[in-house]
Amino acid sequence: MTASLPDIANLIGRLPLFSSMSVEEVSRIAAGAREVRAAKGDILFHKGDPNHGFHLLLSGQIKLAFTSAQGNEKVVEIIQPGQTFGEAIMFMDTPYIVYAQALADAQMIHIAKATVFAELDRDPKLARKMLASMAVRLHQLMADLEANSLHSGKERIITYLLRELPAGTAPGQTATVSLSTTKGIVASRLNLTQEHFSRILHELVEEGLIVVRGRQIEIPDLARLSDYRP
Repeated sequence: MTASLPDIANLIGRLPLFSSMSVEEVSRIAAGAREVRAAKGDILFHKGDPNHGFHLLLSGQIKLAFTSAQGNEKVVEIIQPGQTFGEAIMFMDTPYIVYAQALADAQMIHIAKATVFAELDRDPKLARKMLASMAVRLHQLMADLEANSLHSGKERIITYLLRELPAGTAPGQTATVSLSTTKGIVASRLNLTQEHFSRILHELVEEGLIVVRGRQIEIPDLARLSDYRP
């Protein structure tokens, strides 16, 4: 069932990007927004499709990726609840350069480009928030690019596991990282083949640094993994 306008306004108002807005301002955004639901595996948009606005993910996971000339998939980013996607292309006024696919059943809000631009004209503070949000994403993407270019496959996987630790995990503790998606998608995100990814996990298991149980990766000694140098 499609969410009503008041429901969308309530959802938008709770998001960090719009939290400082007045009820009237949120209502204007909600008037140009609609709920979008996608089942696992659904394609939201293809590379080359026109952009008509941006999405706010409420639940589920969305994969942004492209396919190389050789037919290999490269995962650019995995969008988590609370994150937005599509706003940079919206400002560039160009078609999508990636495709978006639901990795799990997802609920989103799509906010129309015209609505966003009208509100930006009214409130420069929204522009600063959107720029800050995009800057954080760009910084993370650049850090990932650097890691994928300069670090070994084993270093990339260790860095990924440490980054995915549950909040509040202290050095010296044991910890468990739950992969939020398949190993193949994580491997692509780290610019590794699935075979290479699995081989490195096996090496880390043999060295006693991790224990793999499906998508659950246990770290017996967090300090030892953090200090490990391949």
